[in-house]
Amino acid sequence: MAALIETRNLVKEYIMGEQHVLALRNVSISIAEGEFVAIMGASGSGKSTFMNLLGCLDLPTSGDYLLAGEKVSDLPNDDLAAIRNKRIGFVFQQFNLLPRTSAQENVELPLLYSNVPPAERKERALQRLTQVGLSERTGHTPAELSGGQQQRVAIARGLVNNPSLILADEPTGALDSRTSIEIMALLQKLSHQGMTIVIVTHEREIAAFASRIITFRDGQVISDVANEPENAEADLANMPLPEVHT
Repeated sequence: MAALIETRNLVKEYIMGEQHVLALRNVSISIAEGEFVAIMGASGSGKSTFMNLLGCLDLPTSGDYLLAGEKVSDLPNDDLAAIRNKRIGFVFQQFNLLPRTSAQENVELPLLYSNVPPAERKERALQRLTQVGLSERTGHTPAELSGGQQQRVAIARGLVNNPSLILADEPTGALDSRTSIEIMALLQKLSHQGMTIVIVTHEREIAAFASRIITFRDGQVISDVANEPENAEADLANMPLPEVHT
């Protein structure tokens, strides 16, 4: 498979007064199209810094980042913003949904910045909400949705611009165990459909659903191993249903 992501000797240094902090130290990684990769590491290991660079939210101090063969590590801010909007879908731990806005309107939001006509925005949003199993919740606001449903809306929003890459930062961190597995089952399904997915997680049980696990420590990759992923759908089927209290 062709490499969608390639980093070459990435270095990220933060200067805080007289203190210099090396957040990343010569990180070289290649991720193929369609891979499902989990990034692990303790707080301060560099995993979040690495994800910010992959998402074009920050630039490296030195080294190269190539996305689909294009060197993006030294592009101007306007070009980086265009890449973020058109080629990368983001999913966050806290969902980041607009509270007074329907699921459909939340999913449409990235299309507003792409000047997509209203009718097409609606059609694409409804397609993505159907894809994540929320075809009957399109008019509901976040307060009317469960945590898992809110995260599904966030995933649909991340998909609506037809990105080549999904970056998910602790996508199950705010969810209970059963709902976490539901979200991982959805991400696995998207991966099987050819989507490239990179998640950050501190939970080994969540990383186990990915096909590759990369571990950071002190700004360096200390482990990069293929993984025989757990089957999230099978795990979900074997979990007891939550109790309903009346």
